[in-house]
Amino acid sequence: MLEVRGLEAFYGPAQALFGIDLDVRAGEMVVLQGLNGAGKSTLLKAIMGLEVRTRGQIRFDAGAGPHELAAWPTHRRARAGIGYVAEDRRLFSGLSVRENLRVAAGSQPEAREAWVLDRFPLLKPMLGRAAALMSGGEQQMLAIARTLMASPRLLLLDEPCEGISPLLIESIRDALLALRAEGLGLLVAEQNRQVEQAADRVVHLLAGTVQFPT
Repeated sequence: MLEVRGLEAFYGPAQALFGIDLDVRAGEMVVLQGLNGAGKSTLLKAIMGLEVRTRGQIRFDAGAGPHELAAWPTHRRARAGIGYVAEDRRLFSGLSVRENLRVAAGSQPEAREAWVLDRFPLLKPMLGRAAALMSGGEQQMLAIARTLMASPRLLLLDEPCEGISPLLIESIRDALLALRAEGLGLLVAEQNRQVEQAADRVVHLLAGTVQFPT
């Protein structure tokens, strides 16, 4: 599904990633681990085409064969089936849960909304609540759910469990496992032990390089 080869990333003249090789298959959850500054967020942004300049190959199979994404803008990568949930969630705080979901909806929004809410049932009684009035964990669930409204085939998540209560971490982990079982590919930058233990593989980054996959 996703194949990264020799990926380098730069913020201006400063290099942040050095020769990254990485694969994510359909129905697989790969967890990125490493200390702050190791390059986890930068790798996700590089795959999504955000903020950094890159060299190397990023190939994605959107269902009709693999495509080289290096020259594609972010919106084209999203349309091809890559969903990205940033660490800061980027919700519309003044809009309700349902309005946040509908912002990202494609065709048949009601059917897609029902599908998404089945994966995040804790959001169902909150559909009329403003995002600003939700807890951090609830906002994180909404951020993931909103991204799923666009029907991605690959989901990139940046620290989805950081600063969240253990109960909601469990709910998010279970939702990710359900998505994996339905064939989504998942690349998750995460330090939480529950998510790590559920991963198919763990890739460790140090100073912008892959140290070892497990």
